[in-house]
Amino acid sequence: MAEVTYPPLDIPKPLADDLWIVDSGHQMAGAPLPVRMTVLRLPDGALLLHSPTRYTQATQAALEQLGSITHLVAPNTAHWSYMSEWQKHVPAATYWAVPGLRKRRAVVKSGLRLDHDLPGQAEEVWQGAVKCILVNGLGISEAALFHHPSRSLVLTDLVVNVETGKLPVPLSLGARLVGSTAPHGKAPIYARMAFKLGGSEATEAARRIVALAPDRVIFAHGQCFEHDAAARLKESLSWLT
Repeated sequence: MAEVTYPPLDIPKPLADDLWIVDSGHQMAGAPLPVRMTVLRLPDGALLLHSPTRYTQATQAALEQLGSITHLVAPNTAHWSYMSEWQKHVPAATYWAVPGLRKRRAVVKSGLRLDHDLPGQAEEVWQGAVKCILVNGLGISEAALFHHPSRSLVLTDLVVNVETGKLPVPLSLGARLVGSTAPHGKAPIYARMAFKLGGSEATEAARRIVALAPDRVIFAHGQCFEHDAAARLKESLSWLT
C-alpha cells in the first residue's frame, strides 16, 4: 500500500508545534486509499486524535511519548470505524462525534461508546486551543477543527485532494470523475450534493471556515495545502460558499 500512501506510516510526523499527522492506509471497495489522522496537543499536554486511523501498539506508544491520549474525534459520518479498536486500548479517553453518528446502525452494532456530540462544550474542554465548526447536510455532517496556535485547519471529506499519480488506475479515474484530485481538490460530487442540501446553514458554516484564513489545511485524504492555503481553501469550498 506504500505507493498510494505517504510513508512512513502509522507514526506521528511533526508539522508544527503541538501538531502532528499520522499517515496510514485504508481499503475502499477493495482498492487502497491514503488516510490520515491529525494529532493536536492541547495546552494541558493532552492529545486530541482527529479521525483516528488503524490502531497499532507502536502508534499508541509513539503518541504517548508526546502526551496523554485524552480525546478522540469522529469528525464526520464516515470516519469512525477505527475508533472501536482504539477504545479497547484507551478506554478512559473521551470520545467525540458529529451529531447523529451514535444512532447509525453500524455504530450501534459495533458497540463503540460515544461520549459527546460536537460541538457541545468541546471548545471549552479543549481549553480554547481548537475551534469547532459543524457543517450539516442531508444525511452527512462534518466537524472542521481549527488549531489556533498553528493556524491549521483540519478537514475530513469537505475537501479530498488525492494525487492521481499515486492511485491505481480505476481509483484515479474515479477520483477525477467525482472532482477530488490535487491540486484543486473538492468534496466528491455525491458529498457536495448532500452538503448543499443543508441549505443556508451549511453555506454559512462553510463561509465561517473560509474566513478563518488558515496557514495550513490538513485533509484525511491526499495532499495538504501547505502554501497559499487560505486562497486554495476558498477555491475548494466555492461550491458551498
